[in-house]
Amino acid sequence: MTANLPIKVMVVDDHPVVRDGLKNMLLVFDDLELIFEAKDGSEALALCREDLPDVILMDIIMPGMDGIQTTRAILDQYPQMKIIILTSYTEDKLVQESLEAGAIGYVLKNASIDDLANAVRAAHTGKPFLAPEATMALIRTKTRPHMPGDDLSQRERQVLALVAEGLNNEEIAERLVISHATARHHVSACIRKLDAANRAEAAALAVKYNLIS
Repeated sequence: MTANLPIKVMVVDDHPVVRDGLKNMLLVFDDLELIFEAKDGSEALALCREDLPDVILMDIIMPGMDGIQTTRAILDQYPQMKIIILTSYTEDKLVQESLEAGAIGYVLKNASIDDLANAVRAAHTGKPFLAPEATMALIRTKTRPHMPGDDLSQRERQVLALVAEGLNNEEIAERLVISHATARHHVSACIRKLDAANRAEAAALAVKYNLIS
């Protein structure tokens, strides 16, 4: 980057209000330029074919491909791309999987605009930038013994209980007053964290290990 070439940024998030907020944030800094907004992973991939950004700010929970899947897909085609996961979720497994997918940063949506700008600048120069919560999540995954379900969040345990009741994703979303995409993400996380083959096995393991009441 030179003084005359700002860092080109793409924002990938399915919520328009989040994209607008990030757009306004980037306008504050002369060395950062928003070139694209994408509402999902498929649109992000299409926009990359038009013009490559320098850094992508990537949400995790989105319809279709989630942020981790999109990160893998983009880096498969553009390995030089720098991707920062920008999310509200701090689950240990998500942090680990995001970095394994190739993300160079993991930042929370409640970060200050200065921290977010510094994360973009660091990523652009190839330096990782992790929120303190993400760093602690990595430490936990490396140091604690793993028991089935011990990394389930409170919300995931609620979802798991509803899975055990036989509710589908749409019914879970309605019961918990969350989006269908969020419900699907939580169900997938429960299955993954329990190393289960499907919903039925996840429910059986939840009962076996007393993970739900």
